[in-house]
This record gives sequence, structure tokens and C-alpha cells, in this order.
Amino acid sequence: MNIKTLALALGLATTVATLPNAQAATVILDQVVAIVDDDVIMASELRERLAAITESLKARAVDMPAEDELIRQTLDRLILESIQIQKGQRVGVRIGDAQLNGAMGRIAEQNGMSLEQFSQRLEIEGKSYQEMREQIRREMVLQRVQSGNVNQRIQITPQEVDNFLATEEGQKLTQAEYRLVHALLAIAPDATQSTISDAQAHVDAMLNRIASGEPFDDVVSSNTGGYTFSGGDLGWRKLSDLPSLFADVAPQLKLGETSKAIRSESGLHIVNLQDLRGGEQMVAQTEVRHILIKPSEILNDDQARALIVKIRARAAAGEDFAALAKANSEDIGSAQEGGDLGWTSPGQMVPEFEQEMAKTAIGSLSEPVRSQYGWHLLEITGRRDQDMTELAIRGKASDYLHQRKFQEELDAWLQRIRDEAFVDIK
Repeated sequence: MNIKTLALALGLATTVATLPNAQAATVILDQVVAIVDDDVIMASELRERLAAITESLKARAVDMPAEDELIRQTLDRLILESIQIQKGQRVGVRIGDAQLNGAMGRIAEQNGMSLEQFSQRLEIEGKSYQEMREQIRREMVLQRVQSGNVNQRIQITPQEVDNFLATEEGQKLTQAEYRLVHALLAIAPDATQSTISDAQAHVDAMLNRIASGEPFDDVVSSNTGGYTFSGGDLGWRKLSDLPSLFADVAPQLKLGETSKAIRSESGLHIVNLQDLRGGEQMVAQTEVRHILIKPSEILNDDQARALIVKIRARAAAGEDFAALAKANSEDIGSAQEGGDLGWTSPGQMVPEFEQEMAKTAIGSLSEPVRSQYGWHLLEITGRRDQDMTELAIRGKASDYLHQRKFQEELDAWLQRIRDEAFVDIK
């Protein structure tokens, strides 16, 4: 079936047939438009996808392609999706309800609604919440299949990172980002020295108030002495995107700090560093080792806790923690290392673990703490502030290069699986 014939067929949604008892009934017609390996694509699927794409293009005021081209592109997309979904099914890719509920909740949150409100809004708009759930499930399967097949093809070498960081693009990508709030006390170009001195004295008084603890926004918005500041939030900007007047000042400011007065032809400026992303990144790290006891069919939760309490008592009485970990811990990754987890950074461990770790002194044993993995006993062996700036910069550059390669590799992989699949367009 060519595209023009297919376009005609898609318009034939229903027909009226005469039954033996002479009653007329509407019979819904559907037909296979493509066979893709072990799957089929029906005309109804193609119609639904075409309707969704058409609605989206109209909502974004995008020019509609020719009908034949739109049908061809949509059918090609459905064919590729079918190939990938089948690959996922063969290797057991599944999206559980809990994971799907989390994704739906995030979509609702992005729209400023609860999940229930989001569901109600879809119904009001004539859309099915359940159909949307299944579409999101399908998209999550596609993402997982693509990641599993494409990421393994991508290798970013240290030399590639070095080369990228040496380029102008790399340097700009990894620059720190500043969020500055700017206040200007305007001074006329022909102002007398006396007027300029009075304005400077007023700005100095404002800076003293800020230094004494008054919020920057409150101080610059107050209309005192007949002086009024203008300006506002400059938003997030990289150093190279800041006005030249502030480019030298911003890197010298600490978070929350306000600059001294900066003179320009327009008047006197002050800026406050409201937030910072990137730049020097000092991370408070904790060196820790632990013992994990997991509840099981033969060891219930109370018994698991009782066992970790006994182990704690033995460690407190002087037994070697590392030996106890090797003999008892069920954390396969650390048990043979004496329970040693090395230096950990914030966010690396589950919240319950981190909370107990934070309140336990160096050289001390924690109280037994329960996480989703079981019962833990922690021993804190050190704390430090680690400069992670270089690591963060290289990580950001590596992620960027990986994403750039991912799209190239994805396109090549999709073309290959399309060529290898059995596809029969009816």
C-alpha cells in the first residue's frame, strides 16, 4: 500500500452494513497497515498518533507538513517504536506501577497540580488518564531500551575531556554561573562634585546597613533621604555573559555578599551575590565503615535489630570492627574490606544512613539505624572538606560529551535495527 492509498484507507473509519434481520448497525473497521517482526501496527494506532501530532503542531503554531509526508513520518516512528518495544520485551524490560506512579506524579507537579487534580484536568479536556499512563509507560520502556543499547557504545576518554576543556566551548560550558541582584543609584552626567559625594555617602550608609545584617532587598527598596535605587535580579549568568562592569566583581564575592559601590557613567552600582552554581566546590566528606544485617525469611526485623545490637556491644567492648564486619556484614561490596565505604559525599548514601552518620562523632559507633536495606552499625573514622572543583568540571564536560555522542550513536543504532527488522507495509 503506498502512502496515498494509506491516506485514503485511514479516512475510512466506519461503514454501515445490513444485517439479516434488516437492522442497520455501524461496524468499526480496522486493518493492519504494517507488520513489524512479531508485531502489527493497526490503522487505528496510526490515526490516533496522527491526531496527537496534528494537535501538538497546531498548539505550537508549527507549519503542518504535507499529508503524505506526515503519514510517512508517523508510520516510520511507530515502526521504530515497535522494534524497540519488542527488544525490551525480549530482555524483560518492565516498568512497575510504583515507578510509573512516580513519573506521573512528577508530570503533575510540573503542571502545578496534585496527581488527582491532574487526572481530573485530563478528563475535563476529554483525554484519558489511563491512556496517558500507558503512553508514559511506553516512553519509559523506550528510554530504558535506548539507554541500555546505546550507552554501552559510548566511551569518553580523559584525553577527549582535556581536549574539550581546552576549547572555547568547553571553557564556557564549565564556567561558574552567578545570580546577581543589581541596584543602581542614578547620578546625572552633569552632577556637581557635592551631589556625587552626597550620593556616595548615601550608598555607604546603605552598605553599612547590609553589613549589619539587614536584607539586601529591603535596604535597596527603602526610599530614604530622597534617594531611590533601580535595578533588579540579573538571573543566572555565566561570567562571560555578565555586564563587563560586574565581571571582575562577581568572582570576588562570597555567597550572600554585597559589593562595594561601582562607579559608572550612569551612577553608583552595588550587586549582591544571591546564588552560585559551579565555581569552587568544597564538599564535606565523611570516612565511614559499616555492618549491615538484612531481615529475611529466617531472621525477622526484630531479630535483625537484636543481632546488630549484640554486634555493637562487642565492638564497643573492644573487638575489631573490621573483623566483625567480615564475619557478619551482609553488604557484599564492603564486608571483605572490613565494612570500609571510604570517603562519602552528601547524597551518596540513603537519608537514614546520612542522618545517623552526621550526628556520630569521629571514632564513635552509631546507634543501630534502619534503612530500606536493613539494620546498619556505623563507625566514623574521619571527616574532611574536599575540593571537588576539578572533578565537578571534568564530570560536567564528560556528561556533555556523552550526551552529544549519545544522539549520534542513537541515530546510528535506530537505523541499524530498522534495517535488520522484518517490516512489511501493507
